[in-house]
Amino acid sequence: MFTGIVQSTGVIEAVEPRGGDVRLRVACPDFELQDVNPGDSVSVSGVCLTVVELDAGTFAADLSRESLGLTTLGRMKTGSRVNLEKSLTLASRLGGHLVTGHVDGVGKVLSRTEEARSFRFVVSVPDELVRYVARKGSICIDGVSLTVNGVQDDRFDVNIVPHTLEATNLREWTPGRHVNLEVDIVARYLERLLQGERSGSLTLEKLREAGFAESH
Repeated sequence: MFTGIVQSTGVIEAVEPRGGDVRLRVACPDFELQDVNPGDSVSVSGVCLTVVELDAGTFAADLSRESLGLTTLGRMKTGSRVNLEKSLTLASRLGGHLVTGHVDGVGKVLSRTEEARSFRFVVSVPDELVRYVARKGSICIDGVSLTVNGVQDDRFDVNIVPHTLEATNLREWTPGRHVNLEVDIVARYLERLLQGERSGSLTLEKLREAGFAESH
């Protein structure tokens, strides 16, 4: 688990084909690796990866075909900048929201507009994920926990303050860029609860009967 609070950025040092998969090497001299061991999880632009090798200021992780096909990491090239976060501990502050590192889909930056010292980005969302995105709800984009400012059809917008822009790879975002999206895990579980008797879950009517939902 992660919080979506990026701790540092790194640069893709090498993309090594390995029998149909890929080993990704990330150079991250400003990312504290002293407490990271092989087998630990690191969020790389929102994708939970397992560290397989460590060196001074670098680490390597393997990417399966599924990760290559379902995330933007399959598009990464040498020199690409990525957001980095170590996995949560019980002593960690939950500054963002609970993030699993399991990307739900890929969106696209549609526009970037300067507003005073901040920037507003409009991002498209795949049709199958639209129902999980809510105004003032949380969403994780490229590993960054953000608040949704507004939703319209198949797109939403977020406002990026100067600190976030400087501390992450968001400063490189321009229209046309593809980004990893992870919707709020709470929305996923609520949907599952409301799917009905077919899955043995709670129905909306049952929630109303129990007093958890208002009837209109």
